[in-house]
Amino acid sequence: MSPSLVDKTNVSSGICVIIVGAGFAGLTAAIECHRKGHTPIVLESFAELKILGDIISFGSNAGRVFERWPGVAEELDPICIKTTGLEYRSYLGEYLFFQSWDAEKQYGRTYNGHRGEIHEIIYKHALSLGIDIRLGQKVTEYFEDATEAGVVSNGERIIGDAVLAADGVRSAGRTLVLGYEDKPKSSGYAIYRAWFDSAAIAKNPMTSYLVEHGDTHSAWLGPDIHFLAASIKDGKDISWDEADIEESWQQPGSISDALKVLDGWDPIVQELVKATPFLVDWKLVYRDPLPTWVSPKSRIALIGDAAHPFLPTSIQGASQAMEDGSTIAVCLELSGKDRVQEALKAYEKIRYDRVRTAQKTGETTRDKWHKADFDRIKENPESLKLKREAWLLNHDAEKHAYDVFANTVASLTSG
Repeated sequence: MSPSLVDKTNVSSGICVIIVGAGFAGLTAAIECHRKGHTPIVLESFAELKILGDIISFGSNAGRVFERWPGVAEELDPICIKTTGLEYRSYLGEYLFFQSWDAEKQYGRTYNGHRGEIHEIIYKHALSLGIDIRLGQKVTEYFEDATEAGVVSNGERIIGDAVLAADGVRSAGRTLVLGYEDKPKSSGYAIYRAWFDSAAIAKNPMTSYLVEHGDTHSAWLGPDIHFLAASIKDGKDISWDEADIEESWQQPGSISDALKVLDGWDPIVQELVKATPFLVDWKLVYRDPLPTWVSPKSRIALIGDAAHPFLPTSIQGASQAMEDGSTIAVCLELSGKDRVQEALKAYEKIRYDRVRTAQKTGETTRDKWHKADFDRIKENPESLKLKREAWLLNHDAEKHAYDVFANTVASLTSG
């Protein structure tokens, strides 16, 4: 049997992994570590996990991770968007192009839906496995030596064989890993996001087509702005987001401010915003690629946004976070308890270049959408297409880690 199909839940590796953060990176790492026989402890700062957020996308590279967790794909299916492609229009409403998803079906299933609803399913799955998840934890310190690593949380020292910092772009673990305080920088962009019941959209003759025949996905592109709208659950809910070059908004978002940004845009877009009961405004924080994701003594590693935040236009941030979790669990399995440091170094080497290449796809998409020359686009509308390539979507992080681990370790030793 291929090692990628082996579940070692009932065989203990003796490796205790402390995971700071219960987002998608942290939960994936915990579930995958559990599958490989490790003992994860998850520390989450929120005292209660609520169903919040808007749309989130998981490519087929993440979908195959979900599908290895019994029952999870079946739970996700009813709440995920089911469209045949993405329709592009100019900001004035002129039809440009329809990008079909047919070509990428060969890579596997995608899972796109409400961030909070998907997270709740994954969180409950982790709990069903008996994973130790502690809420209301304030981690104030990371520490390590040659034999162990740990954190101070709510005043308590918690010690394990390795620590994974999965607590987002402002992770306190970054300071220990880098040896200095690394403050996030502005990406130059901000984003309005909304999710709500589509009843009002269905009643409006201008917008009803977006929801009355099931799920749809539409994009409007303009100078330094793009607007995406998706209907989900057979058109029952609708989500939209608007990315803009300005960063002057304050949370929560203001409908009137959003409409000012969209002055002169397609009336359909404006009607969507007017029908929105509530929206939030996110400042898109970005970071230059870090020189390393692993601490000086190689017992602490950054994963997910703590290591590599993505622009939303990559449509890969959550998927790459899940790949991190799969990869590090395999590396720990193959290294064993006596070579945990080797595992963390191998994780970084396996993941680093792939992640950076995936990040660049978000930068490329943002630039071609926000700086679109519509006269040229009419001649070549396919230039707008999201790149949905095999190297990105047809990747199996778990299998890849098994395949390359030995050579990776050898290269680290010889290098």
